[in-house]
Amino acid sequence: MARGKSIEPYTDEELLAGIRNADHDVFTTLYSRHFQGLSLAALKYVKDVSIAEEVVQDIFLKLWETPADILNARSLKAYLYRAVINHSINYVNRQKNIEQHHQRMAEELGHDHIENIIEDHALKEMLYQEIERLPVQCRKVFKMSRFQNLKYREIAEQLNLSEKTVENHIVNALKTLRAKLLEKNTFKNDPTFLKMLLLL
Repeated sequence: MARGKSIEPYTDEELLAGIRNADHDVFTTLYSRHFQGLSLAALKYVKDVSIAEEVVQDIFLKLWETPADILNARSLKAYLYRAVINHSINYVNRQKNIEQHHQRMAEELGHDHIENIIEDHALKEMLYQEIERLPVQCRKVFKMSRFQNLKYREIAEQLNLSEKTVENHIVNALKTLRAKLLEKNTFKNDPTFLKMLLLL
């Protein structure tokens, strides 16, 4: 295709052929011819001029980088408008999902939720403090059971104890921790506190 040809005489067929051959002049012609109309089409969906123009620029960039996408296109104009409209709809849907996500986060981070998080952390901190107050061997056995998820047999082998001794340490630790936690009146009616007691 000859260089230096004026914009208007190019037909869609010539533009298609030029784009497929990565002809920069043809690409510039195509951009000049359709940019405004495509931007207006995008604007109907995204409701923002700058975003509409970005959508159109994205489509042209994709067209330049992957011209093979239009190999089977019968109408270049129809291809461009379809691509811009689809891209605009995808943009709007993404924004809705982001807004919904932010809304959910805002709701979750309300006062009550923050208070629950604080209370939950305070409860766990209290429990860990009580665990640290257990007798040394009892504390070691309990941590290996609850924090490392080791079986009684595995703990017994590592500490050179009988499985019965390990079991006794666990029973004593649970009894002590339940008693200590129940002494604390602050969390007695807290569902998390009750659940934690049941898990001990």
